[in-house]
Amino acid sequence: MSITQNTIIGIIGSGAMGMGIAQVAAMAGHEVVLYDNNTAALDNAKKILTRTLQKIQEKGKIISAHEILQRFSFANNIVEFANCGLVIEAVVENLEVKKSLFAEVEIIVSNDCLLASNTSSLSITSIAAACKNPARVLGLHFFNPAPLMALVEIIPAIQTDADLLPSAKELMQQWGKIPVIAKDTPGFIVNRVARPFYGEAIRIYEEGFADIATIDWAMTEIGGFRMGPFTLMDYIGHDVNYVVTETVFQSFYYDPRYKPSLSQKRLVEAGWLGRKSGMGFYSYAEGVTMPLPNKDIILGTQIFERILAMLINEAVDALYLKVASTIDLETAMTRGVNYPKGLLQWCDEWGADKCLEKLDKMYHEYHEDRYRASALLRKQSIGNKKFV
Repeated sequence: MSITQNTIIGIIGSGAMGMGIAQVAAMAGHEVVLYDNNTAALDNAKKILTRTLQKIQEKGKIISAHEILQRFSFANNIVEFANCGLVIEAVVENLEVKKSLFAEVEIIVSNDCLLASNTSSLSITSIAAACKNPARVLGLHFFNPAPLMALVEIIPAIQTDADLLPSAKELMQQWGKIPVIAKDTPGFIVNRVARPFYGEAIRIYEEGFADIATIDWAMTEIGGFRMGPFTLMDYIGHDVNYVVTETVFQSFYYDPRYKPSLSQKRLVEAGWLGRKSGMGFYSYAEGVTMPLPNKDIILGTQIFERILAMLINEAVDALYLKVASTIDLETAMTRGVNYPKGLLQWCDEWGADKCLEKLDKMYHEYHEDRYRASALLRKQSIGNKKFV
């Protein structure tokens, strides 16, 4: 099971992610079959891809948009995957839908065709179990927008043939991506480790400790993050961000560390999904003035350090539980969600003892398991051992 330049790539789903992955594969030289059972969505994808590639050509980044477009086939019948050597699924985050698709595709493709899911948080093992040959199934989690975001998480199911991983990693590198290997656990690397960036920010807001503008200011101006948590949640969309949080929470047997918030749930219920709907934590209506933050350095530092301690603890625990290697954890957070630096490096600079002290203080104050420190962080704090 190997992928070459001549391998035809199949993509299931013509939404933003499917289109983006298809564009990446086509620009890397592959013929691509983009499938969707919604003909209108498929036609729209063709128009968007045409405009996008023409703009890239105008910027001088490709020689011929027409040449790349010629590599595409737009299909509304799944049988057109028959000659594909790799099929990547990028549809709605629903386990039963994905399992049904994989079982259907497996009958059509050849025995040596690889099957991959772009799921951001669902079990690859469960998806693979829907197939007669689960050894050829793995996760290839691209980040949105796929043509611009470098990181790809490669997730083997427990059934996946181990020999596939080097091939998958090499393919992603050929596509200009930065691959990391993640254990098949809820949220993989990024969507697991990043949960406190959102969850603890909302908790601070719900407590009335600071308003959303101040929390965003603290994380960007003091923490150095590109976006504050509330701005980022509005950008991602609460229908997406909240569902990932809820999925991770349920998948971890309702571990309090991943508990969703009622504040975000209410936004979803109201249809206030963020920028896409014009209203989220902020209003994006024309003429609305954004709220101003309280630029108190002491307050801002308290906010930043509380959220950072939670992020570091999550990264350390992921390392402790062998979700990924040290280098892949650091790469995932700096290249997948553009953190200013790797969280393990941040812990080294900050001091494991300082991080532990903050977590223990919150644990004793709240008596909530969400603030329990990782056993590995506790070990590292003795003598302030380094991670990197």
